[in-house]
Amino acid sequence: MITSLVCASGVAAQDKTILILGDSLSSAYGISKDAGWVTLLQKKLQQQKRPWNIVNASVSGDTTRTGLNRLQPALKQHKPAIVIVELGGNDGLRGFSFNEIEQSLAKIIRMSREHGARVLLVGVRLPPNYGPYYNQQFAALYQRLSKQYNIPLVPQLLANVAEHRELMQQDGMHPVASAQPRVMHNVYKILEPLLN
Repeated sequence: MITSLVCASGVAAQDKTILILGDSLSSAYGISKDAGWVTLLQKKLQQQKRPWNIVNASVSGDTTRTGLNRLQPALKQHKPAIVIVELGGNDGLRGFSFNEIEQSLAKIIRMSREHGARVLLVGVRLPPNYGPYYNQQFAALYQRLSKQYNIPLVPQLLANVAEHRELMQQDGMHPVASAQPRVMHNVYKILEPLLN
């Protein structure tokens, strides 16, 4: 389900829309939607009087494959100027091949660009029990895509969050409400240049 958050000024022009294509990390899993980083980002833009409208098309459990399948209708409906792609974690947890993950993300990037949108790629990490080699290879695919398509990258969505147990829910994978401002900041500092 797509939830649209309209900015306070009511501006919803197509050239001022940010589409977020993500999974449970962006859909406020386990916490109030109002506490999630996406809502906090919208509030920050409102406070700065930036007339951007955020459409959160994140679905808990989404993989790069299912996100790709949902992207075309979302692009046609919302005509975003910016697409934030936060996918891949569920692929890794399910043991999808690095090649498939990378190819799906590449298609998402190309499709977004074909619709005239700039893309911000958001890197995610897997739990430590997957081992350092797997995690390094997983992180590297985001770096490769960022360089290949010359797009900005948030290296790690949960930087300065995942390493603090008290900032994570009991499942050890999703941040608590009090950690969401940190998550938002990790995205915002890379997103800001695209807003100007």
